[in-house]
Amino acid sequence: MPNAHRTVLLEEAVRGLVTKRNGTYVDCTYGRGGHSVAIARELNFDGRLLLVDRDLTAIHHARTRFDGDSRVLIEHGPFSQIRQFAHNHRLEKIDGVLLDLGVSSPQLDEASRGFSFQKAGPLDMRMNQTEGQTAADWLISASEIEITDVLKRFGEERFAKRIARNIVKARSEAPIDTTDRLVEIVEMSVPRREKKKHPATRTFQAIRICVNRELEELYSCLEDVVELLHSGGRIVVISFHSLEDRLVKRFFRRMTAGDPLPSRLPITDDQLNRKLKLVGKPTKPSETEILVNRRARSSIMRVAEKL
Repeated sequence: MPNAHRTVLLEEAVRGLVTKRNGTYVDCTYGRGGHSVAIARELNFDGRLLLVDRDLTAIHHARTRFDGDSRVLIEHGPFSQIRQFAHNHRLEKIDGVLLDLGVSSPQLDEASRGFSFQKAGPLDMRMNQTEGQTAADWLISASEIEITDVLKRFGEERFAKRIARNIVKARSEAPIDTTDRLVEIVEMSVPRREKKKHPATRTFQAIRICVNRELEELYSCLEDVVELLHSGGRIVVISFHSLEDRLVKRFFRRMTAGDPLPSRLPITDDQLNRKLKLVGKPTKPSETEILVNRRARSSIMRVAEKL
């Protein structure tokens, strides 16, 4: 596929992240290494780059791509463990962290991963296939109320209750263990279609976020990153849907505002304990990038700097 391995907001992300050629940086979502390769090019011999990914296939790719590069360190696991990963390599402070959120193009394009409603395959959806509950397993055990809640919260699905009811009915007849079976159930449950959006889009997004605990992982990572960063260190986050971006936006807002104190309390600005400042405005892909990589169209990048 022509879009399979294109890296979103590549130049913008690296420019926003790397401020020191001898700095220590973390790419929390290696994927297929587009950002990592570009970051490594900006570092001199004294620089360090820690690569993290939950996906074992991505980790194998990273080990092959950076074999022999002494500047590069690699860890397999969720980015919520960034503090432990940094400790493993005696990285007390770091100069920048990149998070390119969501599912990667290779994961979407591989039918056996179960992320895509456009490809028939097993209903897995785990970003780390070595552990955890598959989407099929979750659909076996989740109650109708729980399924409805997940579809509403993580998919913002208007027909969540109807879809959940039909899932529960269908699973009593046969396990829902393939992507095409889930798509069929969703399609029969959605009475009105959105233009240019498949009816299963929101359901697949919601179940994937739930199975991988994506929002919890993100919030935990952000909190640890703030503590790990050097003064002047950057955090760059690329989001692909409103739930992720809203979480990042609110977190940055809280960190830039400082401690919540009574408005009339006689304190100076430096006593507010502000931890971050915003760097520039949110960045979206150019029309040119969207033309060559349709998957970039919903992306948005935010950058903040440690005070």
